[in-house]
Amino acid sequence: MTKPNISHAPITEWAALVPELDVSDLARSLDVYTRLFGFTVNYTRPGFAYLSLGRIQWMLSQIREGAAWETGPLAYPLGRGINFQIQVPDVQALYDRLLADGYPIFVPMETAVYLEGDTEHQQREFLVQDPDGYLLRFTD
Repeated sequence: MTKPNISHAPITEWAALVPELDVSDLARSLDVYTRLFGFTVNYTRPGFAYLSLGRIQWMLSQIREGAAWETGPLAYPLGRGINFQIQVPDVQALYDRLLADGYPIFVPMETAVYLEGDTEHQQREFLVQDPDGYLLRFTD
């Protein structure tokens, strides 16, 4: 018997860009993304979950051998060459929660300065890898 689609928290507005990450263990990824990173599960279907965190929308899909959209071999760490900047309401609270859980930090919390022309923008940020190695940069 196939599990049904399950809606948990409705989406009121769809984001224009929504990353869909292939994951090796959907249950493990869902635990990390919800319990530690603070995402909400909006809906699920077998092998798939749609998540959100504020205005951020995110999809996780269980890796299936021979999937039609697989462009090449999937080897850890996945997502090499990309990092996702994710603005969160309280970056310090998230950082503290990850430290308390013993979650590995890839780049510790720092204040980064980025230039836009002559204008300096500062943000507090840290980086972690999710269970499949995708690089996530959480900012304030």
